[in-house]
Amino acid sequence: MPPPSTSATWTGHPRIRGASEPLQLFLLTASLIGLQFCWGTEMTYCTPFLLSLGLSKSSLSLVWVAGPLSGLIMQPVIGMISDRWTGRWGRRRPFMVGGTVGVVVLLGVLGWCEGLVGAFGGGRGATIVVAVVDIFVLDFVINIVQSTCRSLIVDTLPVEKQQLGSAWASRLTGLGHLMVYAVGSLDLVALLGPTFLGDTQFKKVCAIAALAIAVAQGVTCWAVSERVLVSSGTEKDGSSKSATTIVKDLYKTTMNLPPPIQAICWVQFWSWIGWFPFLFYSSTWVGEIYMRYDAPEQDSPVSSSDALSDVGRVGSRALIVFAFVSFAFSILLPYIARTSDDGPPYTPRPPQSLEPILKGVRLPSSWKPTLPAAWMIANVLFAITMVFAPVVHSVHFATILVAICGLPWSIGGWASFALMGTEINRLSTSLPQSQGHGASSYRQLSTTDEMEMTSDPSPPRTLHLRHDSEADADVHTSTGELAGVYLGILNLYTTLPQFVGTGISTIVFSILEPGKSPELAQHAPPEEHHSAEGVSGIGVCLFIGA
Repeated sequence: MPPPSTSATWTGHPRIRGASEPLQLFLLTASLIGLQFCWGTEMTYCTPFLLSLGLSKSSLSLVWVAGPLSGLIMQPVIGMISDRWTGRWGRRRPFMVGGTVGVVVLLGVLGWCEGLVGAFGGGRGATIVVAVVDIFVLDFVINIVQSTCRSLIVDTLPVEKQQLGSAWASRLTGLGHLMVYAVGSLDLVALLGPTFLGDTQFKKVCAIAALAIAVAQGVTCWAVSERVLVSSGTEKDGSSKSATTIVKDLYKTTMNLPPPIQAICWVQFWSWIGWFPFLFYSSTWVGEIYMRYDAPEQDSPVSSSDALSDVGRVGSRALIVFAFVSFAFSILLPYIARTSDDGPPYTPRPPQSLEPILKGVRLPSSWKPTLPAAWMIANVLFAITMVFAPVVHSVHFATILVAICGLPWSIGGWASFALMGTEINRLSTSLPQSQGHGASSYRQLSTTDEMEMTSDPSPPRTLHLRHDSEADADVHTSTGELAGVYLGILNLYTTLPQFVGTGISTIVFSILEPGKSPELAQHAPPEEHHSAEGVSGIGVCLFIGA
């Protein structure tokens, strides 16, 4: 059972700036673009960067425990703290702003860590330590931002718009991936010069990621106004609760999840055993295949002057295709899948500009899979695709496999949060509420299920999700009071399997590739390199994850 919510008192109304519903939803979810720049930079460049410093792959797999560890700790804890936050700026945006400042600083330290350590007389070993610590802290801070961004979407939208909001979140996540991988595939040193934003590819990518998250978070914080929690109705406000009390509350909630939410969490758990190695190693895997089998003689590992940039650019090209497929399907999926098993099927009418394109992909209602069924099909497709990973000896084949994974990724990113958001808001209808400046009932965002609002010559308007003490009983409610807690618990089931993936990767790399990377650790003597012959260690990790 969820924690009791008694006599919570609110003031103000959730509002989103914008003249149309699509623009409002874009502004609400724009923060996710910046987040993907940060995650994309980690996934594309941080693995080859650490390998280039001389870290072995078995040690590297332990570094990436930072991701699941930070998610395990930060997202549920920050979710619970922000759920009870009574600041004047709302519950989520203060954490978004504070976390973004931290991310910008840490990305700067990561990009310039070699120079910073060198300025204090440190060597390569000290550089590795600083880089690893920075990545650990960076993952913790990014999870603060990610937790509150997702909770803000659930807080702001009424229950009938949760699935549409999650679809928009999936689209902008895909767009963010597409943009960061496109940037990473360019020769930024040649394009921007050796002085602007740093003198190496890695420095420039880190600087661009820092700029992107600052702008994206700023846009959403400007566009969205939250209602303010005046009192949580408990004996103490959440901000004064001890860490022990927060952890105990979180444990009780996790152990007593409603059955629908528990089912969503378990599907997320098993699917992420496979997604973890894909997200953190696929770029390096494609780059290594290029260097071992497809690189021309002048770009071979021995002769390449900047193997880190070469591997990063080749891996980014493959991930561009992955991101494009993911982005395209994130747009199409709401029109070819039903998002609810009960009640009328939700299939929104597309914007008029996309009607000719989407008319051809519309399926008869009886053919459309439900959202849970589509999620199941996506997981099966991902597993089948990754079975081929250990036998790949061609960049083209590797790119095709990575591209195919864009489809299950887009479905998984949409389905998990859409279903969770819907269940959270269904729970809110059964929770007792008291009204400060209005009750907790939300009026509908619009009177139709259209994705595009009809043309109106009136000036731009602000979306108000009103709280009306005289709202009709049949109006859906959406307080999102427990959004931070339940989304944090979903993240627990996303991060716990990553510990499993980390253990698997450590064992595989220790057996198959125990030394330093011959492609990237060019400063190391040849006897310290692992063999580049035989099956790829990363390919085996992808296979086991599937």
